[in-house]
Amino acid sequence: MTVQRLLSGAIYLLSGAIGILTFVYPFFLPVAAGGAGLYARSQQAPLLTAALVGLSVLALMVELQGQAINAKTVAMLGMLVAVTSVLRFLEVAFPLPGGFSPVFAPIILAGYVFGGRFGYLMGTFSLLASALITGGVGPWLPYQMFTAGWVGLTAGWLRRIPGVAGRRSEGSPNPGIGTRVLMFLAVFGFFWGLLYGVIINVYFWPFATGPVDQTWAPGIGLSETLGRYAVFYLVTSLVWDLFRAGGNAALILLLGAPMANALTRFQRRFRFEVGSHA
Repeated sequence: MTVQRLLSGAIYLLSGAIGILTFVYPFFLPVAAGGAGLYARSQQAPLLTAALVGLSVLALMVELQGQAINAKTVAMLGMLVAVTSVLRFLEVAFPLPGGFSPVFAPIILAGYVFGGRFGYLMGTFSLLASALITGGVGPWLPYQMFTAGWVGLTAGWLRRIPGVAGRRSEGSPNPGIGTRVLMFLAVFGFFWGLLYGVIINVYFWPFATGPVDQTWAPGIGLSETLGRYAVFYLVTSLVWDLFRAGGNAALILLLGAPMANALTRFQRRFRFEVGSHA
């Protein structure tokens, strides 16, 4: 393993650690911050966004220097980010029911085909670019970027599961995924459709007000915290997120095979090497 690869891995780990810390640190505050806490979140957002973008660009540059990826990989990343951003614009222009969004299926498929690091970068940059295009910039943006990055990252990890990295039969003209893998990716997309909402809500939930059994208070234990959050999520977010989860699964089932086939052919033609699907 090269020094560049170790360094880029450390950068990704640092980025992930910062993301986790920004979500959970309010739970360690001695007192409830309320509206002041949300205001603090808004003040932190530009710094978090700059840090996340800076670390992602730095990781990309390190891997370019170490030849873990090449210029064509970067071009492909830029193209996919642009396409995903257009999908987000269409989502805003023509609102879809609930939390349905077409942006997660491409992130999942790209992460699966090109690897976790590529998927992480696509997730973070796609949410950033689409927010700039649609005017969706706000204190929530870095948290959306972190979480979308984790979607792409974990999609790349799927190839390490026996049977999930399978190809079509050798006689097939398409080099992409088969029915079994497509179904697995659809389930994965459904799972992340819910988990994305579960994670994003944590950005503001420690500062929320409302019924005692749905809000957090300093000093309560982990089990009670999880129980209150579960009630809050079930009451406020589950139905909304089910639209996102179902949309992810439907898009992957309908368009996943041709999209994955096209990405795989492009990968093979230009010999992409994204850290052995790390």
